This record gives sequence, C-alpha cells and structure tokens, in this order.
Amino acid sequence: MTTSKISFSSIKDNIIKTLARTEKTPLVDAMLAYKNKPMTGFHIPGHNRGMGVYPKFAELVGNDVLNIDTTDEFDNLGTLHPVSGAIKEAQECAASAYGARTTYFVTGGSTVANLALAFALTNPFEEVLIGRNCHRSVLTGLIISGAKVNWVIPRKLKNWAIFGNIEADDIEEKLQKNRNIKLVWITNPTYEGIVSDVKKISEVCKKYKASLIVDEAHGCLWNFNNKLPETAINQGADAVVHSLHKTGGAMTQASMLHITKNSSFEEEKVEHALKLLHTTSPSLLLLASLDAARANLSSSLGQKMLEGAIENAIYFREEARTIENLSVLENIDHDVTKIFIKMKGLSGLQLEEILEKDYDIEVESASDEGILLLSNIGGKREEFEYLIKSLKEISQKKYDFEYKNVKIMPLLDPEIVMNLREAYFSPKEYIDKFDAIGRISSQVVALCPPGISILLPGEIIKKEHLPYLFNYDKIEVIKE
Repeated sequence: MTTSKISFSSIKDNIIKTLARTEKTPLVDAMLAYKNKPMTGFHIPGHNRGMGVYPKFAELVGNDVLNIDTTDEFDNLGTLHPVSGAIKEAQECAASAYGARTTYFVTGGSTVANLALAFALTNPFEEVLIGRNCHRSVLTGLIISGAKVNWVIPRKLKNWAIFGNIEADDIEEKLQKNRNIKLVWITNPTYEGIVSDVKKISEVCKKYKASLIVDEAHGCLWNFNNKLPETAINQGADAVVHSLHKTGGAMTQASMLHITKNSSFEEEKVEHALKLLHTTSPSLLLLASLDAARANLSSSLGQKMLEGAIENAIYFREEARTIENLSVLENIDHDVTKIFIKMKGLSGLQLEEILEKDYDIEVESASDEGILLLSNIGGKREEFEYLIKSLKEISQKKYDFEYKNVKIMPLLDPEIVMNLREAYFSPKEYIDKFDAIGRISSQVVALCPPGISILLPGEIIKKEHLPYLFNYDKIEVIKE
C-alpha cells in the first residue's frame, strides 16, 4: 500500500472553498437580534444604549455603535469565561477556519494572548528559548512567570536596520547545548513580513522534545490565500497567536489564540490564564468583530478583497523598481503584502515625515533606514497609484533635514546578567541615561510599533543603546 504526503496547500484550498459557501456568523447574528429587540435594562453599561452619553461623543461614534455596546451577560449572547452561547459557537467557527483544535477570542490584543501563554505554560526559573525580536508582551509574560530566558538571535539585515529570519540551525545549536529548554517561542513573520522556516524549526523542536509557540500576530491572513506563506498552525507549532485587528479586518484589540490539533498544551491551563488576565467585562463589539472578520476572510467577498491586496502589493513592487533612489526589500522569503522601502539620502523617519506632511499619506511605521507599508484588504489601487506618484516626486527633490542621531531598531545582542523577574523586582533608581552605561536595566524599553525591546530587565546598558533612547532622559536601573 502506498501513502502520499498531505498537501497543506490542498487542505487550505478545501477549507477556503468550503467556508466561502457556508460561512456562519453566530455572534454577529446574536448581536443583531439584541439590537433589533431592545429590552428595558437596569444593568451595566450605564449609558443605556447611548442615552447617557455626551452628545458630541455620540455624534462621533454613532447611535448604532452605542446601541450594541454591551457585555457578555445578557440576551443570550453567551459568556467569554467560561465560554458559552454564541461566543462559543463563534470560537468554534474560527477554529474550523484556521484548522486549530481550539481557538480563543482575546479582547486585549495579542498582548493578552502572549501573557496568557507565558503565565500558563512557563514556571519560575524554567528555561525558555526566545527570539530576540519578540514583542514586549512576551517579556512581560515571562516577568510574571519568572522563567529564565535564553536568546536566539535572528539574522540581521544591517543595510535595512531590521531583523530577518530565525534559522533552524541556530535553534538546534541552542537546544543541543541546553537540554533543559523545553519551550521555544519565536515571532514569525517579522514586523516587516520576513518569514522563517517554521516547519524546519518545528522538526528541530520535536527532535529535542521542546514545544513551540509562534507569535504569528502579523500573519492572520495566511490561511486564506495560497500566495501567502503557510501558517504555523499547519507546520507543527503547539500554539499560534493572530492579531486579527492588525490586518484581518477586526476592531482594534481583537485577537485570537489557537491551540493546534497536535499540540502538547493543556487547554485548561490556557483557559485559566486567559480568565485571570482578561477583563471581566469584555466588549461584545470586539468579540463580534472577530466573528465577522473570520467570516469575511472565508467568504467570496473577503477572498476578493484579499486577492486585491496581494495584487496591489505586486503592482506597487513592480512600479517601485522604476523609481530612482528607491529600494524595496525583496529577494527574501516574505509576506508580499508587507512592503519595506527606503529612499537614498533620507532616513525612514524623514521619509515618513515628508509623506505625512506634504502628501497626507500615513505609513505603518518608520525605522532607521526605511518605512513599512501595508497592502490591506481594504486598500484601493488608486491609493497605491497616488503613493507611487508621490514617491517619484520625492525621489527627485533635495531635502535639507537637520541631522539627528535618532534610531529605532537596535540590532544588538543582549548581554543578560540577571533573570527578568529578579531584575524587574530588584531595588531600583532613576538615573541620567548617560550615567547608565555599564549599569543593569530594570525596565522594559520598547517603542511601539514594533514593540521589540531596546532594553530589558537584567540587560547591561551600553553606549550603543543611547541613540535608541532619544525619548528618555532617565533610565531605571538596579540600585547598587
């Protein structure tokens, strides 16, 4: 008897085709029923469907929004903890769409998802291998748990001043040298869309009996189009985090946490951590937006939107190559919808300022060398045409900027001398940043976006950090 390898691409095709025909919106439907059949209420929220709201704010957000601003306790909407009713049905639909064993809705963004994973799955002084480009929320979670951090350093794209992919060989080297590490936690893709080989990393983790968490916050679209990278859910990760509010069409702060089908993690521990860390009054607006975002991405309309976003990104890249003095990050494994560019003679911050002030164009972020642009599912071709036109004009102009030694993304290997939690709770003092060289940081310093730490508790402060601390006059250090 012969067996054939499972094609994740064909699985994705089948999922997309099936859900495009049968997408359900249990929570959105329950919210519509709540909206269309109002009851006399003597409960929170106290604005009583907008009647007690300051008129100017009501004008800003609209009566419909206020009318459905409620919590998860009334009108058969279900509860988040323990999950029940329409919320439970919506989470099950999301798990089916993403191919997960269990999916949790999170109303505190991927920050709460990362905190919950750290709180549930790591213990004091237990060793965890973390990518240096992790989001600050991962560090915060490990401060809470008290786990000991080992670092794997991503490749560095110094000409672009950003981190690149994490190599499986680097992870294997770390696991081979330290058999106490039983959890690996990486960020994929990077903020700029660079992709690591998660399948190979997963195989390494299994070889050394280590679990794998992937913070895939910026990859929530991947399961819905074959032109995008493969999600870690299908590549051996035990848990995956998605920020649906970033690029998936959900409202700000709305994210998902997935436990994969072959995960070694116990759902009960994750659920307990989420309950401890979540608000007891979750916004039904945010939860319903997750239900709607999943349904939209699964639908024929959402598929068209996503295909349009990919086509717009390809169009931009082709046109950008013809612009003098402009470079586009490519020829690397990446998510095509995330576009990182730089202009000769301008820093990323300067290019961002020109686009915003002279052309009314807002970009996702700026770093030392360039800017990040997102081709979103709500984007239009004419917006990209205007962007190309603007960049062509900028490339031909001479700008006289005052030089400032301001930097965003340090590509430094951290020198860690204390455990995160120990350093955070040690006696501390605030001192001038120029006097802090050689001292031990007791705080997380990270600019958002992208939320990657410049300094973390227990790290030796060096003179190389100073250009990245332009927003700080004083730094919190461990008291000598």
